[in-house]
Amino acid sequence: MSGKILTAVESSVATLVFHNPERHNSLSLQMWQDAAAALDEFAAADEVRAIIVTGSGEKSFASGADISEFEKVRANAEGAATYDIALERFWTALGDNPKPTIAKIRGFCLGGGLNIAACCDLRVCGESSRFGVPAAKLGLGYGVSTMRRLVAIAGPQFALEMLLTARHFTSGEARDIGLVNHVVPDAEVESYVRTMVEGIARNAPLTIRAAKGVIHELLEDASKQDLAAADTLVKDCFDSEDYREGRRAFLEKRKPEFKGR
Repeated sequence: MSGKILTAVESSVATLVFHNPERHNSLSLQMWQDAAAALDEFAAADEVRAIIVTGSGEKSFASGADISEFEKVRANAEGAATYDIALERFWTALGDNPKPTIAKIRGFCLGGGLNIAACCDLRVCGESSRFGVPAAKLGLGYGVSTMRRLVAIAGPQFALEMLLTARHFTSGEARDIGLVNHVVPDAEVESYVRTMVEGIARNAPLTIRAAKGVIHELLEDASKQDLAAADTLVKDCFDSEDYREGRRAFLEKRKPEFKGR
């Protein structure tokens, strides 16, 4: 049975699930394409305020590309080019998504799966989760864009340790190096993430968009930073209906009802 992408939207929260449990939720070419399309739809949907990214079942978050199909879809230069285009579209749809993204991690989060989690804004995992980059055991090379995400989160010293040793890091180690935001008991991952993401969804969308945009620019190389664009995002907050609603709600001692405009 081939894998697929499952999606749902509930109470302003969208969920994207990598469903290929027989292969540790590895992604086929079709899954990469479908996931990118779903993320683009979530980005454009006003009712979606936040996105949960996760894997099916308890054993794995995701394990990257489904290598078993490479002989069919990536066996020559033309196939490799098509595959790379699909990958790049996915990384852009996830990494540059204007909506906040939360990786809900259960079980193993290895290789390409770790890269997917690193592209999300926040990461929450269960105590039994394990993290690693087994590239050195497979002879693979990790490019600049992939390494930049890992280095930005864990720092160069721990990114190097992960690559050089190819060992599995425990959930506690992942938290200590900043790879995940929170580690919770396995049975509480679902409820913890749901509570977190629903809280985010109630906050002002333009403020969240500005926070993501400003931090994104700060992480860019100085030559590529667009600080004017970051300033515009901040100014949009102060010119918005939501800012006026936030002020009124504070004075009236009630919860604000933000519209994202």
